[in-house]
Amino acid sequence: MVNVGILGATGYTALELMKILVNHPEAKLTALTSRQEGSPPVSAVHPSLTGRLDIRCEDLKPAEVAARAEFVFCALPHVASMAVVPDLLAAGCRVIDLSADYRLTDPAVYAHWYGHIHTDPGRLSSTPYGLPELFAERIKPATLVANPGCYTSTSILGLAPAICGGFVEPTGIIIDAKSGVSGAGRTPKLNTLYSECNESFSAYSVGTHRHMPEIEQVLSDASGAQVEVLFTPHLVPMDRGILATIYAKPKRPVTQDELLAEYRRFYAGKPFVRVVDHLPVTKDSANTNFCDITVRVVKGRVVIVACLDNLIKGASGVAIQNLNLMAGFPETMGLLPCGR
Repeated sequence: MVNVGILGATGYTALELMKILVNHPEAKLTALTSRQEGSPPVSAVHPSLTGRLDIRCEDLKPAEVAARAEFVFCALPHVASMAVVPDLLAAGCRVIDLSADYRLTDPAVYAHWYGHIHTDPGRLSSTPYGLPELFAERIKPATLVANPGCYTSTSILGLAPAICGGFVEPTGIIIDAKSGVSGAGRTPKLNTLYSECNESFSAYSVGTHRHMPEIEQVLSDASGAQVEVLFTPHLVPMDRGILATIYAKPKRPVTQDELLAEYRRFYAGKPFVRVVDHLPVTKDSANTNFCDITVRVVKGRVVIVACLDNLIKGASGVAIQNLNLMAGFPETMGLLPCGR
């Protein structure tokens, strides 16, 4: 049994972490942090946890968290996360960071895309990227893991077999991705208010989205090729889910059956990737830790369709996978059966 803490307990990803952890047979939640006054019970912040989790949200210092927890999920915004992670590590915690603060390996790239100077740059090049399907062996011994984001997980899992197997050109890739509103977080924003986003469908951050260099970096690392993508996100008026349609140019003539066989080989033994014959839809992976992927060949182009639940496989579910790997538990512990 390991003791676990969550920093930033008020958000959607923290809620999903708690829903999973209350049923995890080898993890016990012992610390939740927030800056809300009065140390409210977590059920006052997340009423769905009433009768399921009896713990308070407290404004704890890193050393106080470390006194209660061996593993810590840092569910803070970028910049806020790197301000506390070094202290958690110094206090002996092993940390799974759900922000973007440790995903990029180059501090100059981080500063360019996030508009802030990184205050802990020495850890960037050595922190493993927390996508178990590609980097499980790096994750297991780590003291700090950079948990991936939802758009990046969908895109990277969708493209990895095709790029790593040399089936498609690593440049000129187009990723057309759509996300539910929960992907924008729980903090109120004008464009995610009900009257603004309901009955509407919009692209945003065209050519400027922060996940683009992350996708390129991770796929380049995994494949050894210099990957370049054009990534365009869209906001869809639904609560949760991400679907990406990805277009790539094949390096040689290839059939749909050949690609599907390669995808099944690549993800053999990876319990949370389902390579399917049908076109995936977000309802089939909602509230689960599965990523569903299929491939088509259309007019000389490879078309990949991938979808997952942005709050689970795109955030909290993969964070639990990382906890399991780091703690030496079966990767699926607490996550199967997936439906909740």
